[in-house]
Amino acid sequence: MSERNDKHHQDYKELTGKEGMEKIAELVKHIRIAMMSTVADDGAISSRPMATQDEPFNGTLWFLTNINSEKIGELVHDRHVTLNYANPSDSKYIALKGKASISHGTAEARAKIKELWNVMYKAWFPGGEDDPDITVLRVDVTEGDYWEANSSKIIMGFKYLAAAVTGGNVSVGEAGHVLTK
Repeated sequence: MSERNDKHHQDYKELTGKEGMEKIAELVKHIRIAMMSTVADDGAISSRPMATQDEPFNGTLWFLTNINSEKIGELVHDRHVTLNYANPSDSKYIALKGKASISHGTAEARAKIKELWNVMYKAWFPGGEDDPDITVLRVDVTEGDYWEANSSKIIMGFKYLAAAVTGGNVSVGEAGHVLTK
């Protein structure tokens, strides 16, 4: 969860519905890689980079993965995932929570693979889009937290300095919590 009780509460937003979905779409639009975290059988958190598909965000994020990967076994036991996105050069950070579902070997899965396929996946799936190990991983996002700076790096540097001198009374960015439903 975002820091709802911090000194910068005037910059904290609670977004829902369409407004929340648009905020998520805006933040993840140019961030290609997410760190996907799942829960292992022993309760430990496992994370790995995953390429987000270039699709308009409508509450669902799509990934292609290998049916034999460890994350698939973890998701069979616990469908909860967290997707962390970061774009330090633009000072944008977002953590999304949702539930994953796995689609493999069905006509629907094959159609989605063909829709999402690009040549870069050949590095992981040498058999191309018909590789029998490709699995579609769908994440239905339920909520998220974000933080983004609202100025250039130079101005942010001055704002951080001013916030330190004034005891934190200078806005250094916006934070919020998003519910997609």
